[in-house]
Amino acid sequence: MAVQSPDLNVMIKAAEKASRDLIRDFGEVEQLQVSQKGPGDFVSAADRRAEETIYDVLKHARPNFGFLMEESGEIPGKGQDDDKRFIIDPLDGTTNFLHGIPHWAISIALEVRGEVTVGVIYDPVKDEMFTAEKGGGAFMRRKRLRVSGRRDLMMSTIACGAPRRAVVKQDRFIQEYKAVLSAAPGIRRFGAAALDLAYVAAGRYEGFWERDLKAWDIAAGLLIVREAGGYAKDIDSESKNPIDTGDVLAANTDLYSELKKIIKNA
Repeated sequence: MAVQSPDLNVMIKAAEKASRDLIRDFGEVEQLQVSQKGPGDFVSAADRRAEETIYDVLKHARPNFGFLMEESGEIPGKGQDDDKRFIIDPLDGTTNFLHGIPHWAISIALEVRGEVTVGVIYDPVKDEMFTAEKGGGAFMRRKRLRVSGRRDLMMSTIACGAPRRAVVKQDRFIQEYKAVLSAAPGIRRFGAAALDLAYVAAGRYEGFWERDLKAWDIAAGLLIVREAGGYAKDIDSESKNPIDTGDVLAANTDLYSELKKIIKNA
């Protein structure tokens, strides 16, 4: 494994520190499921605490960097570091967490002059740490990641995400789902976009698509897929950045073009 940069080291430290409280809180969710009120407020508080922990660790180490966070919004960088920012999702897969489903993650990316240069996705339940640095490859702990080598969609597993609201968006998703299903029967919908991207990088899925995501859902995962040898781009336009549009298609190099054609023609 390549030597990790100081930036990556501090991002890993922040993710691991936040994960300890999240794991503890996750253990409480099952007890809250039986209450009349439910665990919603409790999980929202857990989400905010995790973000505060990550922010505190990163702010201490990189005091002039900017931040873009799911809960707290955007904080601009300062001085010579005003072109650097951390993009943070403290709990990707909140609905899974809310229902006691052990499939959620912490996602942290470092963006420099509009380009993601470091990415961390940490699944505390399985203790899987996915990382990448631009030009340095992608790893899960010390294991180098490579996208799948499968070339046949009929033998592939494709992940997706579904919109929660807006009939027009749901109708479009259903059409895209039907089109992909006809070509690749193995479709999964697990509800954590960061992990979906990490799994493409690890070769567990051949591809993943979803629309209307936020920057913090995908920033780290885009880099990890690319450093694992895959494609991760906007669904509709090669010239657009998925971080800006929220529409992403990620796949191995053999199936990317075919999947894109199927989705766009749906």
